[in-house]
Amino acid sequence: MRDYSIEKTRDIGIIAHIDAGKTTVTERVLFYTGVSYKIGEVHEGEAVMDWMEQERERGITITAAATTCFWKPSYLSLEEQEKKENQYRINIIDTPGHVDFTVEVERSLRVLDGGVVVFDGVAGVEPQSETVWRQADKYKVPRICFINKLDRMGASFERSFKSILERLTPNAAAVIIPIGLEANFRAVIDLLRMKMIDFEGEHGENVIENEIPDDFKEEAAQWRGILIEKIAETDEALLEKYLNGEKIGLQELKYSLRKACLAYQLVPVFCGSALKNKGVQLVLDGVVDYLPSPSDIGTVKGVNLKTGEAVERSLNDESSFCGLVFKLQTDPYVGQLSYFRIYSGSLKAGSYAFNAAKREKERIGRILRMHANHREEVKEAYSGEIAAIVGLKNTSTGDTLCDPDHPIILEKIEFPEPVVSLRIEPKTKADQEKMGIALKRLSEEDPTFKIKGDPDTLETIISGMGELHLEVLVERMRREFKVEANVGKPQVAYKETITAEAKAEGKYIRQSGGRGQYGHVWLRAKPLQRGQGFEFISEIKGGIIPQEFIPAVEKGVKEALEKGVIAHFPLVDIEVGLYDGSFHEVDSSEAAFKIAGSIALQEAARRAEPVILEPIMKVEVVVPEKFLGDVIGDLNSKRAQIEELSERPGLNLKVIKAKTPLSEMFGYITNLRSMTEGRASYTMEFDRYEITPKNITELIKEGKK
Repeated sequence: MRDYSIEKTRDIGIIAHIDAGKTTVTERVLFYTGVSYKIGEVHEGEAVMDWMEQERERGITITAAATTCFWKPSYLSLEEQEKKENQYRINIIDTPGHVDFTVEVERSLRVLDGGVVVFDGVAGVEPQSETVWRQADKYKVPRICFINKLDRMGASFERSFKSILERLTPNAAAVIIPIGLEANFRAVIDLLRMKMIDFEGEHGENVIENEIPDDFKEEAAQWRGILIEKIAETDEALLEKYLNGEKIGLQELKYSLRKACLAYQLVPVFCGSALKNKGVQLVLDGVVDYLPSPSDIGTVKGVNLKTGEAVERSLNDESSFCGLVFKLQTDPYVGQLSYFRIYSGSLKAGSYAFNAAKREKERIGRILRMHANHREEVKEAYSGEIAAIVGLKNTSTGDTLCDPDHPIILEKIEFPEPVVSLRIEPKTKADQEKMGIALKRLSEEDPTFKIKGDPDTLETIISGMGELHLEVLVERMRREFKVEANVGKPQVAYKETITAEAKAEGKYIRQSGGRGQYGHVWLRAKPLQRGQGFEFISEIKGGIIPQEFIPAVEKGVKEALEKGVIAHFPLVDIEVGLYDGSFHEVDSSEAAFKIAGSIALQEAARRAEPVILEPIMKVEVVVPEKFLGDVIGDLNSKRAQIEELSERPGLNLKVIKAKTPLSEMFGYITNLRSMTEGRASYTMEFDRYEITPKNITELIKEGKK
């Protein structure tokens, strides 16, 4: 039997820009919910959720850790808190904020029902916050915000709140405001209950309700007026009461705010300081009060494998089982763990599930409920739960597991293409085999990590989302798999494309003793929009080429796309049409048509005005005003396009937003620090691919770029 009703379950993620204090917030959540008995601090390298050695050393979160905890709302009386029915089960995924690990955020958002977005009270909305917000919009995830670090120098609740309204959503509604800021930050005001909330005890564990001090009453009344107006606008019955000047009860307000939050009409905003133990319990109350349970989401959409029709499954235990594997992780003790979210039905240990993506059955060995790095074995997992399975043989990230009798495939997770590559080779013969196993495991865990062999040099090339991403993976290989490797310098993942339309013939004729080889095709190549990939269209009519040879032509074309015609980079964004050709009754074979397709594609690409594409990055540099000129001059020398100059009020800091080719940005942090006495910082994320200028193309061809 399940131990919690689905209405009392919350599947949430804590998401934010790097350094907004996300893991610190999660640590407080674990402490207040009784999962951990001691608060682990990130700056002391003891955070529970950052369990990898590297996470503790670097003070950043690399993998999304999952954990389960329980919460009773802090505003309940002691008597109410004793009752089991007032307890909620919260499954939390703590995601990384660093842009190189964007895949972790993307796949976590896919399986969450709600999100808590954490902001730095000094910086407000930062570039990665915008990226994460857009990812959450894509999956329509209801969320609440927490403006953190209000105890820091330069913190401003109003400024941070305004940046959310301007840069993310006009639907943000403050439900909590601070009393005091920076060193004077001491408590918060709950605008719905119109009470001051204090946090007492060694770790702020005692939530005390008091009257609002006189000097804050007027300000609180103004903020409350704005909040009630925003809530009333989303509910006709409330709006009528509001316009008639009638009093609206607390429960009515909370009910309407919850409804608006679930419909993404409003985003409740909380505030506090996780490090100083103020405000986190109210965020937990907000998770319970305003974020959806799986039953609020109602259904999950997928495709019926038997009929190909769109179907919906109700999110309850009675429906047939379906779930999504969103993460693989190699565990030193139990082997491979597959994290999955159950949408409907339930799954028993020892039973069989059907992998709809791979179209094969998998035996479910053990099922584990995760508490960061500590785990509890369970016999059965139910709808709305996030758990891990041990021992799946052939399941990868994004695969759907379902009931073999009712096959369904859920929407897959789309992952961005890697932009940075490295050459890597094992140091010794003994490392050779281990490296192959390690790279395979790591690429199964992380879909943005790609491996390929260079057929010319027989070297292994690994690709990822950034320098830090690859650095962390090579380090993990050394620590977890005991593989020592020599690593080359980071290289840009250039691509090639065509800019015109062209036709070409491909003929492969070989006559030797006995049966010969004959394949002959005419192809048309034309450019597609950036990011559209590759499309193959067969226009063959009347059996000019027999149907069985057409897949071989497509295969040959795909292989030829791997090696472009300018500098052997992959060819992308290209449509290839097969429109003519001929065959020989005896000598034609799949192999011959495959080679003919390859020859024709290479020739067509040469004629179609090929160009090299380079990744362009979105860069944001935060720099003290006195170094502004030097930093802008340096960016201009890197072919940067400066798009916006703004400032962080009260901090004498300037913010430069620019678009810069990735090839110019390797090792930029060292350069930036030496220019600014170590006081500037920057963030960078992939934006798009763009055609390289002619002079740069020549340098790339010569291998100098």
